Amino acid sequence: MENSKSKSTGSGRRDFIKKSGIVLAGSSLLYPGSTFGAGYTGKDNQLKVGLIGCGGRGTGAAAQALQAGDDVVLTAMGDVFEDRLEGSLKELVKIGGDRVKVDLSHKFLGFDAYKKVIDSGVDVVILTTPPAFRPAHLEAAVAGGKHIFCEKPMAVDAPGVRRIVAAAKKAKEKNLSVVAGFTFRFGFGNRAAFDRIHQGAIGKISTVSTFRYGGELWYKERQPGWTDMTYKMRNWYYYNWLSGDFIVEQAVHSLDLMSWAMKDVLPITAMGSGGRQVRTDEKYGNIFDHFAVEFTYPDGAKGYHFTRQQSDTDTRNSVDIFGNEGSAEIHPGRIYKVNGAEKWEYEGEENNMYQTQHDELFESIRNNSPLNYGQQMANSTMLAIWARMAGYSGKKITWEEAYNSDHNLGPKDEDYDWNLKWPTPPVAIPGKTKVL
Repeated sequence: MENSKSKSTGSGRRDFIKKSGIVLAGSSLLYPGSTFGAGYTGKDNQLKVGLIGCGGRGTGAAAQALQAGDDVVLTAMGDVFEDRLEGSLKELVKIGGDRVKVDLSHKFLGFDAYKKVIDSGVDVVILTTPPAFRPAHLEAAVAGGKHIFCEKPMAVDAPGVRRIVAAAKKAKEKNLSVVAGFTFRFGFGNRAAFDRIHQGAIGKISTVSTFRYGGELWYKERQPGWTDMTYKMRNWYYYNWLSGDFIVEQAVHSLDLMSWAMKDVLPITAMGSGGRQVRTDEKYGNIFDHFAVEFTYPDGAKGYHFTRQQSDTDTRNSVDIFGNEGSAEIHPGRIYKVNGAEKWEYEGEENNMYQTQHDELFESIRNNSPLNYGQQMANSTMLAIWARMAGYSGKKITWEEAYNSDHNLGPKDEDYDWNLKWPTPPVAIPGKTKVL
């Protein structure tokens, strides 16, 4: 069979900010002059969007929302940092032009900014703050009757995941759309490959192996006048009570792919290891730089996840799936192969996965056919939290033990302010650190 004709998935949100002023490539479905389905209830034939969390990720998500139809307008923004809000607004005006209608009275700052965005008259909210805040923000958005784009991951600990599950159930009762930022589920090549696998192209699955290898990321030097909380919020990625650790914040994508391969059936146990070999400086907070985790499924199948963030090492983002009648190899955005009784390689159209998430969200609102990814997004987030627990402790942990844990990593929602001094737990030591 010929090589795949698919192309790269295009710019991700992190790349967007580097290409300011240029409309993102790969917009798969635009809706100029859309007519609305019978269920559409937006005022003035517009869908008003509020952005909560104005960093690079939020800016990219808002840009994709604006490209999901000429009826989409951005009317409110909220963040804890003014410079991030203003920088984001400047970039979004270049994309949305006069459909960016954020006046001074709709710029909200502070830890309670999310409440003000939700109460500002918007129809849709984009939740892209650090993960620690996601449960409270999702709960408030559902209570306010808003449709939601919710970036991954959904929480940093098991109590947070349970809050997400409860909020998603309420959203379903209210006929609200909740679309998750597990972007690989929106790739046409991925969808085609996983469809074939689920139809039995490789037989009964025995093993799924996922890799997410990458380099180190950004760091913000402490500035004069910053409180301890300011410094940690500027460097939220390196504190597990804000990010969940990197396996939860980033490598969760791979665990979502593993779960997708297994038709979202949950494993029963997890056991693994992890640590920090390279990223050892105090400035990196208390997160690890590598994990290796094994999951066991009810039917005896195994799932293996390997991830690291270490500079000057080779990168890899892959899923290998083995069954009793063949195997599949997936490198999202590049390779989609099934080697079964019939060899297959994806040759269809490739899309911008980030754009498709928003295209499908806004069409679901227009057509009054809500999408709700609540349970899937909670389960995939919990897989990553569970993997972290296994890596931190070095112990075999069951799903029930992990999911029912009452271990909160961070402060209560109402305790966040700039003078909060939340102690950073020591770096976990397998065999000594308690996670349950």
